[in-house]
Amino acid sequence: MKLYKSLIAALALSASMVSCSDWLEQEPPSYLTPDTYFSDVTQVQAAVDWFYTVMITHGNWSYGTYGNDNETDNQTDWSPDGKYGTGLWLTSTTNGNWSWTNIRNINYQLRTIIEKRDAGTITGDQNKLNNFIGDLYFLRSYCYFDMLQKWGDLPILWQALPDDEAELVAASKRMPRNEVARFIVNSLDSALTLMQPQGTYATTRITPDAVNLFKSRVALYEGTFLKYFAGTPFVPNGPGWPGAAKDYNANYQYPTGSVEAESNYFLDIAAKSAKEVADKYMGSLRVNTGKIPQSATDPENPYFSIWGNNNMSGIKEVLLWREYNRSLGVVNDIEVVTQKGNYGIGLTRSFVENFLMADGRPIYKSEYKYSDQTIADVATNRDPRLAIFLKVPGQVNVFKNVGEGDHEVDIEPKPYLAARGDAENGYPTGYALRKGGMFDGAEADNGSCTNACAVFRATEALLNYMEAQYLLTNNLGDILPYWKAVRTAAGFTGAAADPQTTIDATDMNQENSDWGAYSAGTKLGDKVLYNIRRERRCELMAEGLRWMDLQRWRALDQLITTPVHVEGMHLYNTPMEGWYYEDKDGDGYGDGVGVGNFTLLNDGSTSAVVSSPELTHSEYVRPHEWNMVQNDFKDGLTWHMAHYLQPMPIRQFLLTASDHASVELSPLYQNPYWPTDPDLPAEK
Repeated sequence: MKLYKSLIAALALSASMVSCSDWLEQEPPSYLTPDTYFSDVTQVQAAVDWFYTVMITHGNWSYGTYGNDNETDNQTDWSPDGKYGTGLWLTSTTNGNWSWTNIRNINYQLRTIIEKRDAGTITGDQNKLNNFIGDLYFLRSYCYFDMLQKWGDLPILWQALPDDEAELVAASKRMPRNEVARFIVNSLDSALTLMQPQGTYATTRITPDAVNLFKSRVALYEGTFLKYFAGTPFVPNGPGWPGAAKDYNANYQYPTGSVEAESNYFLDIAAKSAKEVADKYMGSLRVNTGKIPQSATDPENPYFSIWGNNNMSGIKEVLLWREYNRSLGVVNDIEVVTQKGNYGIGLTRSFVENFLMADGRPIYKSEYKYSDQTIADVATNRDPRLAIFLKVPGQVNVFKNVGEGDHEVDIEPKPYLAARGDAENGYPTGYALRKGGMFDGAEADNGSCTNACAVFRATEALLNYMEAQYLLTNNLGDILPYWKAVRTAAGFTGAAADPQTTIDATDMNQENSDWGAYSAGTKLGDKVLYNIRRERRCELMAEGLRWMDLQRWRALDQLITTPVHVEGMHLYNTPMEGWYYEDKDGDGYGDGVGVGNFTLLNDGSTSAVVSSPELTHSEYVRPHEWNMVQNDFKDGLTWHMAHYLQPMPIRQFLLTASDHASVELSPLYQNPYWPTDPDLPAEK
């Protein structure tokens, strides 16, 4: 029985279709034999560019990368992920996400191109050739990091293997997760040694600054994972670590001597690589004016337009971005989704209330009075980032090319809350974002938007440095200039731009709804560290990094004993409740939104469209609790330790076992607290 088919031949694109400055998804390349194909640098580039599509960017019929924080305490839809339930996430015989196709193909390309380069058979600019090889090292690292977050311990494959079962089985041994992270970091170092200096290529291509930023992300992830999971089976040599049961890992020792030292090893890498980027950009970050344009004559908000445009080439802090082009058929749906309800993904009450007030203080200790009686109130006197990105009914959504889009929503309506409504129009929590919006009717043609996608942004480097350096030194002074730079760019002024203002006003007893306030089931006692996490949460709003952060902080244990009821806007006993009874304001909206008579449609039945205050004991919208009859989550979201990692697919044990039938004969081992029989839930 073969583990997988022989490698397909090298991927290639017509060189005429891809330029050095363009990253556009093209049609799948022809399958050509690399021995005869890779004779010129342009052919190498064409093949390499195909692999750029492994990076996460906007797709169609979704909110793109802005929806990737869904299923966290930041954003939610109407249907929670099974990992937050009991008995809903099961082991499987199928491969699921255990896919090595991209890594195997990149490894094959690397070996072939390097061999031909060293033999001198590839003509053209050799500096460019080395840069493209550096691209491949980066792209392999990107794929590996995705696998590391899903599975932890992994086989380390630095080259493509022949289709020989014995060799493939031997190579399938899972190496300790920190060794995998070291391999990723080393591959990124290889990329850096090969790449041309920053500025040689446009930022639609991978550059050294993007590599260093990603290196800091990987190292921060692993350093904090080891720190917070120490003493558990999720880290090498922790009690019950399943790798110890295999002879090849039985005597494993950390290269630095201990899990604590290994954690610091990665945190040091994270701090240094992040600082290298942060120092170059912290003085030139775009500053948020706190205002969103509402007409063609309004001044541009430079911070808002980082995301709301289709060409990021002039935005210095965007280190890598993807361009879209309608004539090439490379499009997304961002403008349509931004003008509507974010494709059925809403901000949570937890997230909205975690943003500071305009004076830099939490909502419970501010000179301003926080009110959530209306959505407009929620956005008033708040963190300037929330003020510009939270959509408010009555705001202008379109003032450019009005009338040219078939899915325009010119004026922001009152939220369409009906849980049984279509995802494109629905607002699960009542709170929706306008991040990525361009106010352009011409971009609101369904499935034909060209909003650009930022893949890496320099501000993350400042946040990575702040966290890593503080964990290493426990010294606020080391990081304060970087923190103030983030705050200033966010739009805070005066004392509000000073993080100390927030730290002094923080009461950890009141920071209960932010999952990031916890690690290993315990509330953080360090207010500086907590507010570093808070700053990261707010600055990286809807940029797809929240789950990674929650996982590496071990920030879900508290849900095991205290399930969480996810909430949205304050609906009942507010003026907003009247929006859904009748057309009180004469705009034709009241009973025309599909909600109808609330007294009939919030009864908790399968016909209900919104949660009931009597059944949920909450005046806030609970997007998971409108149906209280057939509902696995009516008692809230809970957690199981096993769910920090995915279960290994049972099929892989059988494929790698010597008799293809006995799990115990496989060199693989299951992730902590998952069984090795199919269709079973986590054991803990």
